[in-house]
Amino acid sequence: MSINPSDFDYICKLIKSESGIVLQSGKEYLVKNRLEVLSRSLKIDNIENLIKNLRQENGTELKQKVVDALTTNETSFFRDKHPFESLKTSILPDIMKKRAAIKQLNIWCGASSSGQEPFTIAMVLGEMSTLLAGWKINFISSDISTEMLDRCRQGIYTQMEIGRGLPPHLLPKYFSRSGNDWQVKPEIRNMINFRILNLCKPWPFMVNMDIIFLRHVLVYFNEPTKKEIFRQIHKQLKPDGYLFLGSGDNPSGLDNRFVRTEFSTSACYKLTSP
Repeated sequence: MSINPSDFDYICKLIKSESGIVLQSGKEYLVKNRLEVLSRSLKIDNIENLIKNLRQENGTELKQKVVDALTTNETSFFRDKHPFESLKTSILPDIMKKRAAIKQLNIWCGASSSGQEPFTIAMVLGEMSTLLAGWKINFISSDISTEMLDRCRQGIYTQMEIGRGLPPHLLPKYFSRSGNDWQVKPEIRNMINFRILNLCKPWPFMVNMDIIFLRHVLVYFNEPTKKEIFRQIHKQLKPDGYLFLGSGDNPSGLDNRFVRTEFSTSACYKLTSP
């Protein structure tokens, strides 16, 4: 049975209000499937009763669970490969040269999801540990979902998740067995400060960043929201810093202060006027 139009409209408005994400017509199947999974986990008979409870709830606990269920996106280790190759071979060496006097590196990953991207970045840093000896690394990774952030802090992945993109030689170096699963080793987990952040609401104070990853996120927002996020990024990124976006997140026509770098396959951008 499909989700009824009134309930779908209510959920779309809720998600837009809470996260800024726009669920278009045609996403009924996705909403139905994810809310059915949530209903079962909460021992609620069906999604109609779940939405009824949601409409009547005065608190935020169920609302947060629904937002978590509908804003969790697909990800994998070393997704798209090219950004992380550029990060290691070109961008980190450039930033390290510019920051040699202070030996401090500030990185922000703005969409943690289940942790594969921030841990990929941390592994790239780990592979450069000799060059980074003596450096202070301030690495923040954020997400709107409290459930995903809890999972990131645990850093536990199934064999199937490990098999999606992780180079085999990095497994014994950065993971240890946890029953039938694999857990990111403490030295990599402790490198990252995971915190909650809603991109569509006022951002908390953060130091200005040398490198920002905000990949495969903006595609879910409408144009005014994207423009506001780019405005905020412009304030957050150092004048000579780098911004990584997803392939569908081009700032052209939204904010002309960002220009694509020569690393064209990496969807990497810089500010026009350092």
